Amino acid sequence: MSNEAAGLLKHFLEQRQVAGQTHVVLKPGMLDRLKQRGKPARPTQAPIPTVSLPTQSRTVTTQPTAQPSPKPAATPTLKSPVATAPTAGDYKPALIQVTGQTKAEKLAALAAHIQASAELQALGTLREIFVPASGTPDAEILFIGEAPGLEEEEAGQPFMGPAGQKLTGIITAMGLKREAVYLTHFCKLRPAIEGDQGAANRAATDQEMRAFLPYILTEIALVAPKVVIVLGPAVSKAFGLGDSMMRLRGKFHEIQGIQTMVTFHPNYILREEKLAGGGLKAKRELWEDMLKVMQTVGLPISEKQNGYFKK
Repeated sequence: MSNEAAGLLKHFLEQRQVAGQTHVVLKPGMLDRLKQRGKPARPTQAPIPTVSLPTQSRTVTTQPTAQPSPKPAATPTLKSPVATAPTAGDYKPALIQVTGQTKAEKLAALAAHIQASAELQALGTLREIFVPASGTPDAEILFIGEAPGLEEEEAGQPFMGPAGQKLTGIITAMGLKREAVYLTHFCKLRPAIEGDQGAANRAATDQEMRAFLPYILTEIALVAPKVVIVLGPAVSKAFGLGDSMMRLRGKFHEIQGIQTMVTFHPNYILREEKLAGGGLKAKRELWEDMLKVMQTVGLPISEKQNGYFKK
């Protein structure tokens, strides 16, 4: 400690003694600063000293005042993602438990369960006529459309209108008959329109599709085909696969571990046929999807079949 610093400390202590104080508490670092007066500043970790008053024998021990514990260095925190409504793919309903010995009996029990469903009736947006599936429960290929329209409601079978006729042509081109595959709709009841609906049809809402999801998943599990064919973006979206045909078609996906091909709905092909070129490109793309399905289930593919819709 320099002489100047020592003199200042001595003077300070003498003043405190005159005031009647026998102990003096120095602020942390004060003694170090006094020691460093006149010297270049440098960090020090000197121990807390004991300082004696000059005119009395008792000692005054400087003690640091209580200090709060040093705050830990701030660590970056990750912001939670903004909560969004669950998508159809996030919804994983339990399968419906049905009784029966055979596939046909279990599917009949599932159909009765759907017709008696209080949840579906509570929607208040569906008509009352149930449209069951058709074909064989032992099919290797299962086709799924969106919802029945007027023709399906009147016939009590899926795919009976112009789009159904187009699908029948596709199945025939594959070398099969309608009776050899399984045809069903995601929604089993025709979506209603207020007033006199007549022949008018509408697309099923997300809420209606979501309500039918446990039933269609159960139906797929009961039939257990080799391949599921999803027709159109509305159905692929309801399964949580997305609704972009460009991204989805042409390759296999999975629904409950079953190979699933997403392709165009026959209605799309009907619309494309009215445009320039007669929808040749769309027809070929759909047919390429069917060729992959045929190969997967082991159906023979002739040279003629392989060349359909090629320029």
